[in-house]
Amino acid sequence: MIQLTKGTNAPLDATQLTVTVDVAATADLSALLLAPGGKVRGESDFVFYNAPVGPGVECRSPSGGAGWQVVIDLAAVPADVEIVRLVTSLDDGGKTFGQVGQPVARVADGTGTPLVEFAMTDLSSETIVMPLEIYRRQGAWKVRAVGQGYAGGLAALLSDHGIDASDEPAPPAAPAAPAAPTPPPPRPGRPGRRRTHSPAAGPGLRPAGHAAVDPDPPPPPPSSSTPPPPPAPAAASAASGGGVNLTKGRPVNLTKGQTVNLVKDGNQKLTMVRMGLGWDAIKKGGFFGSREVDVDLDASAVLFAGGQVADLAFYNNLTTKDGSIQHMGDNRTGEGEGDDEVVAVDLTRVPVHVDTVFFIVTSYQGQTFEQIQNAFCRLIDHTDGELARYTLTGGMAYTGMVMAKLHRVGSDWKFTAIGDGIQAKTPLDALPLLNAYLTK
Repeated sequence: MIQLTKGTNAPLDATQLTVTVDVAATADLSALLLAPGGKVRGESDFVFYNAPVGPGVECRSPSGGAGWQVVIDLAAVPADVEIVRLVTSLDDGGKTFGQVGQPVARVADGTGTPLVEFAMTDLSSETIVMPLEIYRRQGAWKVRAVGQGYAGGLAALLSDHGIDASDEPAPPAAPAAPAAPTPPPPRPGRPGRRRTHSPAAGPGLRPAGHAAVDPDPPPPPPSSSTPPPPPAPAAASAASGGGVNLTKGRPVNLTKGQTVNLVKDGNQKLTMVRMGLGWDAIKKGGFFGSREVDVDLDASAVLFAGGQVADLAFYNNLTTKDGSIQHMGDNRTGEGEGDDEVVAVDLTRVPVHVDTVFFIVTSYQGQTFEQIQNAFCRLIDHTDGELARYTLTGGMAYTGMVMAKLHRVGSDWKFTAIGDGIQAKTPLDALPLLNAYLTK
């Protein structure tokens, strides 16, 4: 592999290329196809997240833990295009490259074999940088390390390349919020969503960048079925030990710190429950329309016994050793309606020495809950009936969340909403932080 420095170039023998730019922040990667003179020929020569396919060039969204990719088929690039110029821009709350660290650009061939690497330096206040350009010289293709920031902002950069950003339509206005929003219909998971029911790998971090999976099929059209009525407010009950009893068909809207008893319909104890967790990425607007940034959150269940971690169900260990808790699979985007991840609990099989089960959510790529909306957890019985729901309001600058816990009180189980933020990108990061919630 060739190591480039700023201003140097190297020949390219391959015609199928994949360009990536690694940066420790949320960033976009796009491409400009330039004719002689350094201008685009038309709108299709700007390839980006809302127009991801151009002549011979494709912009691929993040997957498998990796960032954006630009895939180039040099044989399909039009003959009157002289340069394919890469542009990466930060999308991380106004941060600059000087704050998040210097990016590294890489070019690989069609088999994934690395060809070129360029580690950029001296970036400080820039939020946009042109890392590389692929260009023709005497009928052959070369790659040049540019590493040049652009002080004028994205609109100015595009204008200098022949694109008037002001001509782009503005994002549509958000509809007025309803007076009483109806929660999504209760279901064990969103339809059409691929779940990774892989064998348990034992507690441990997922392989670097997640294991590669095929893209999920598109979600089916929205169901025309009428959603259930919104949950009724919690009402006090005379159940022993305090807390609220559950009534089928009348789910409880929990507030932070509130506890419900895992009994329903005449003090009948629940034995099988599921915890559904959901979230949506905040839609971002820009010069070229709005989009949703995929947010890879992970739901996990952590079992405690006598103040010590006893077991863990998460993306790399889907079932606890005793089989009492099963994680139903990893969702990496938050896309669609309903629950994003589901954890099933057989209370009759939870070992007697286990006294607490925490349900937590962590952000694998380090995005904070400021970039996430509509986060909720809900308790579901074995008939898919929603029993209780806890909805978080407002974003917080945390990468993890302690959503709720199941805990024993004598021979009974109770469920308590917590909703506290923590700094944890993986469930293993969260483990030492959970002891503080054992007595809350």
